[in-house]
Amino acid sequence: MTKDKPSDIELLRTWTLTPAATLGSAVRAKGTLLELRARLPMSSRKSLVLESGEIVLTMPSSAKTEFQAAVGIVSTAMKDIESLPVIPREIQDILTIKQGERHRWLADGRLPSAGTRTVRLAGRAKQITFHVFDPRVVEELLNNGTVDEWREDDIAAAAENRRRAAYKAKLTRSLKKRARKSAVSGKSEDLSPSLDDWAEFDSAGLLR
Repeated sequence: MTKDKPSDIELLRTWTLTPAATLGSAVRAKGTLLELRARLPMSSRKSLVLESGEIVLTMPSSAKTEFQAAVGIVSTAMKDIESLPVIPREIQDILTIKQGERHRWLADGRLPSAGTRTVRLAGRAKQITFHVFDPRVVEELLNNGTVDEWREDDIAAAAENRRRAAYKAKLTRSLKKRARKSAVSGKSEDLSPSLDDWAEFDSAGLLR
């Protein structure tokens, strides 16, 4: 009969990630884990994992001093975890939006930035800077269905822009046609838009 090799007793501590911390996003939960790991010494980082909505720290009993130090760091960080800024990939997952929508709404001011963050890419000298977002603002956008309204506004704006472009193209073609007629007849003709042209332009709402 073979005896099992005795295993080292593990030291264990868990912390629950609340809905206010994750905002219902698995990407946000993983980002929180990475943020917590970044605050630990390199030797302790892999001892911290995410399991079923909980942050779990495990170490062998022989690492009691290291374990206690890690518990202190994580416990302190967890006090403010719900205020952790939301990074781009997280807000896209939380609000179910595309990268292009995030860029557009950030540029036109609808999506307020909470500042910028600069990080160094793993294994590279290059740094990247990106906008971060207030979690409470993101939560409000999620609960109010604001994103759907923004999309409807974008669709309406795109339709209006197409209408304007089509009318401008029509007006340009009209002027070119008159220019060709003038060239054939050998007569000089005023090619600036007539009052009728501008009246039609105005009636289409393109001068507002």
